Amino acid sequence: MAYKINDDCVSCGACAEACPVSAISEGDGKYEIDADTCIDCGSCADACPVDAPKAD
Repeated sequence: MAYKINDDCVSCGACAEACPVSAISEGDGKYEIDADTCIDCGSCADACPVDAPKAD
């Protein structure tokens, strides 16, 4: 299952930098994960300072 970024996101970009498949992009007010590209590795969650990415 792909990860999703919740509303706790502070738009710091740490998750996007950590993603090995570039599945994360800046959205409207928070970052977003492309579910079709996400490989469910958890790198985004590990890099996030506010625990915004969660396994769906």
